[in-house]
Amino acid sequence: MALEHIHPEGLLNLRTYTQVVAASGSKTIYISGQVAWDNNGETVGAGDFAAQAKRAYQNLGVALEAAGARPADVAKTNVYIVNYDPSMARDWNNGRRTIFEGVTAPATTLISVQALATPELMIEVEAIAVLD
Repeated sequence: MALEHIHPEGLLNLRTYTQVVAASGSKTIYISGQVAWDNNGETVGAGDFAAQAKRAYQNLGVALEAAGARPADVAKTNVYIVNYDPSMARDWNNGRRTIFEGVTAPATTLISVQALATPELMIEVEAIAVLD
């Protein structure tokens, strides 16, 4: 396997992300930040964070598949959320489950930002995957 998920003693162990992921594959895939755009560039779920989170992760799934990867191959994600508030965690996690349900969660960093590429966007998810 290309990824080793490590949960060090002394660090919080949650299902939603892994503290440390060691990668040893032969192909690394870098996926640009995915947002809630359809294939025509139209925003899906304008003003609806839950809908945007779901679509952003669906788009990440499409990008992974195009590169020959699966969600289980993702070593790291960076998640950018506009004006993040802890009340958004449930909708974010539901969106994440769109592709990561039943898969060991990757190392993840959540970053609250002031804005994304266009004013209606609320979430962006980028990923690094590793294949054997």
